Amino acid sequence: MTYKSLGDPFNPDQSLLHEKGCSCTQCISENSKACGAQTLATESKPDRERLDTTEDMMDRVIESTIVRGVFAHNDFSRRSFLGLVGGGLTASILGSLIPFDEIKAAVKDSMGKLEKTKLNVGFVPITCATPIIMAHPLGFYSKYGLDVDVIKTAGWAVARDKSLAGEYDASHMLTPMPLAMSLGAGSAPTPYVMPTVENINGQAIVLHVDHKDKRDPKQWKGFKFGVPFEYSMHNFLLRYYVAEHGLDPDKDIQIRVVPPPEMVANLRAGNLDGYLSPDPFNQRAVWEKIGFIHILTKEIWEGHPCCAFACSKEFTNRYPNTYSALLKAIVDATHYSAKAENRIEISAAIAPKNYLNQPEPVIRQVLTGRYADGLGGIQDVPDRIDFDPFPWHSMAVWILTQMKRWGYIKGDLEYNKIAEAVYLASDAGAKMKELGYTPPTETYKNYTIMGKEFDYTKPEQYINSFAIRRM
Repeated sequence: MTYKSLGDPFNPDQSLLHEKGCSCTQCISENSKACGAQTLATESKPDRERLDTTEDMMDRVIESTIVRGVFAHNDFSRRSFLGLVGGGLTASILGSLIPFDEIKAAVKDSMGKLEKTKLNVGFVPITCATPIIMAHPLGFYSKYGLDVDVIKTAGWAVARDKSLAGEYDASHMLTPMPLAMSLGAGSAPTPYVMPTVENINGQAIVLHVDHKDKRDPKQWKGFKFGVPFEYSMHNFLLRYYVAEHGLDPDKDIQIRVVPPPEMVANLRAGNLDGYLSPDPFNQRAVWEKIGFIHILTKEIWEGHPCCAFACSKEFTNRYPNTYSALLKAIVDATHYSAKAENRIEISAAIAPKNYLNQPEPVIRQVLTGRYADGLGGIQDVPDRIDFDPFPWHSMAVWILTQMKRWGYIKGDLEYNKIAEAVYLASDAGAKMKELGYTPPTETYKNYTIMGKEFDYTKPEQYINSFAIRRM
C-alpha cells in the first residue's frame, strides 16, 4: 500500500499522514518528478512493510483507526507518546484493554467482500473537491479498505471523457454533469449517478481590479466572463445573476469556458474581465492583486450545490460492495470537512503540488471564511464554503430548468423521474445513518434565489416566468 494511514500505528517513526519527507512510494514518485536525481537518495530510505492482501489491509485499517481514535486523531501526540513509552508496550497495554481481534472479525463480518480495491478517482484541483482530495492524505479511503489513486485532472471535459472511457472508476464532477451525461447533452447518453454532493456555496464572481468602479452589473455590457464548464453551476448562476439585472447572457456579455487553473492567468492577460469560478482561484486573484471579489455565490443562492462525487451506473452494478465502501469514505470525509475545527488541518493536507498546488494561506482563507476581498476589507464568512453530502432531488430539478431555459436541453422533461434516477438521495441517506448522522426525511424542497421562489412542483411555470430565456 502507498498510504501513510496504513503505516504501523505502533511505530513512532511512521506518520499516518502524507507530509514533508514522507517515504511512501507515492510520495517518492512525486519527489522524483520534482527533484530528478535527488530521488536516488530518497529511494534509499526504508519504505513501509507491504500489505499484499485485502485481509492485511483491513486489519491495518482497523488497528490504525482504533489507535488514531485513542490519540484523538492527533498524529503528533501518537508519535510522541510512542517515542517515550515504546510501540511494543503501547500495543500490549491497548491489547489488554481493547479486543482488537474481536473488533476486526466483527467489522469484516459486517462488510461484503470488495470486488475491487484499487481505484482511480479523478479530481479537478479546486476547493470544492476537498472531501475527495483530503480523503487520500487523511486516510478515509484506506479506512474502508480501498487503495485509491486520486488523479489531478485539468478540467471538466477531460474528467467527463476519462470517466466515459473507463479510465476513472469515479470522479469529482459538477452537479449538472451527471444529469447532462445521462441525457446525452454534450456527450453520448450514458447513465451516470450522483450519490453525493460535495460542497455547497464556495464560488464567487471575481472582476479585474480595473473594474472596481463597475459594481453594478448593468455596467457589464461587452464584458468577457469565464466559467469552468458549460454544464456547471457556475455557468447557470452567472446567467441567472446577470439576467436578473437585465442583461442577456448570450447577447450582452461573452461567456467563455476556461479551465479553473487558467482563470487567474486569463484575468491577468486581459482575456477576461471577470469570472464565476470555483476557489481557490477567486482568492488567488486577490492574493495576486489582479482581481477582487464582487459577490459570493451564497449571496445569490444560499446553500446552492456546486460539485459532487459521481460514477457510472455500470460501476455501481458491477462493483456494489466497492461502490458502497467508496461512497461511505466520501460521505465520511464530507462530514469531516464540514467541521470548522478541521479546516486548517485540511488546508495543509490539500495544498501540496500533487493536490491543489496552491499557497496554504490562500486555501485557508477559503475554507475558514476569513479572507481579504481585494477591496481593502477583511471578511468573516464561515460558510463561504460548506460541505453537505445530501443530493436533494429538488436541486436536480432546478438545474434541469436552467438547462432547458438556456437551450442546453429541449422538449418535454420528466423532471422528478430524471432527478431521482441520477441523484441517489437514498444511498447518501443510508451512509449518513451508518455514520451516525441524520439525513433529511424528504428529498424535495423549495428555494429562494435572488428573492424569487423556486417551486419544484412547477418547473415549466418557473422557466416561463423569466423574461430572458432561449425557449
